[in-house]
Amino acid sequence: MSYIWHDGKMVPKDEAMVSVFDHGLLYGDGCFEGIRAYGGRILKLKTHLARMFESAALIHLKPAYDFEEIEDAIRATVDANGIEDGYIRLVFTRGVGTLGLHPFRCPTPGTFIIADRIQLYPEELYEEGMKVIVAKRPRIPIECLDPRIKSLNYLNNILAKVEAIEAGVLEAIMLNTDGQVAECTGDNIFAVKGDRIFTPATSTGILHGVTRRFVMREIAPACGFEVDEDVFGIETLLEADEVFLTGTAAEVIGVSRIDDSVIGTGRMGEVTRRLVAEFRRRIAEGCPED
Repeated sequence: MSYIWHDGKMVPKDEAMVSVFDHGLLYGDGCFEGIRAYGGRILKLKTHLARMFESAALIHLKPAYDFEEIEDAIRATVDANGIEDGYIRLVFTRGVGTLGLHPFRCPTPGTFIIADRIQLYPEELYEEGMKVIVAKRPRIPIECLDPRIKSLNYLNNILAKVEAIEAGVLEAIMLNTDGQVAECTGDNIFAVKGDRIFTPATSTGILHGVTRRFVMREIAPACGFEVDEDVFGIETLLEADEVFLTGTAAEVIGVSRIDDSVIGTGRMGEVTRRLVAEFRRRIAEGCPED
C-alpha cells in the first residue's frame, strides 16, 4: 500500500484528499519541489528544501511546518513507501479559503508529500540522445513571474510540452521573449563547444535548477571543466558540438537533434558521457544530501 504524508499525518494513498476550495487547486497558488532518492539517501535534500522555503517566502506563504519538520516528514514518507530509488514530490498549497484570489483568507496552508517511482525518459535515450524541438510559446518573462518560484501553476511549461508531444518528441526548448535560450519545459539546458561548457544565465528567466547547480559546481569541475553562464540564441545551440539537459527526474541526458538539425554526431557526445558517468559514480558512492 502507498502512503502520503498529508498535513501532519501518514495516510493511505486513497484517503489523501485536497479540498476543492484549496487555492492550490483553484488558482495554482502554491509551490512544489521534485526530489530524488537513491539507495535510500535523498539527493541534495537540504538544497531542495532551501529552495522550497524560498519559493514559499516569495509568494508570501508561511508554511505550516518548519524546515526540520518537513525534512523528517520526507524521510518518513520515503520509509513508509519502501522507496530506495524513487521520486519525492513536496507541495505547499495556500490552503482552503473563499472563492476569489485573496490569498490571506486561507488561514491554514496545506502540505503533502508523495514518494513513488519515476522514469521520465526511456533508458535507450541515455545512449542515443534525445530529439527535442524549439517551442513557439516563449517562457514567461522574469518581470511577470520570478523564476526562483517553483509555482504550482505550470501551464506555460505544459503548453510548450504539448507542442513537443504533438511533434513526436518528449521535450521542448523554450526561448524567452527576447529570443534568448532559456530552458526546457522541465529541464535546464547546457551546450559544449570545444572545451567549453556553457548554460543560459539566470537572467534569461530560468528556474534555478538544483541538478543544474550540482553539475555546474561539482560534476563538471570533477571532470576538469568549468561551466560559464551566458546569454545566447538558438543558433548557438545548433552550432554546438554537444547539447545536454539536466533535471531532478532527467538527471543528465544528451540531445541528438533540435528540430531538423543534428547536434554533433547525432548521439550523446563524449563530454556528456563523462558527466553522466561522474554523476552516476557520485550517486553510487554515497548520494550527497547537502
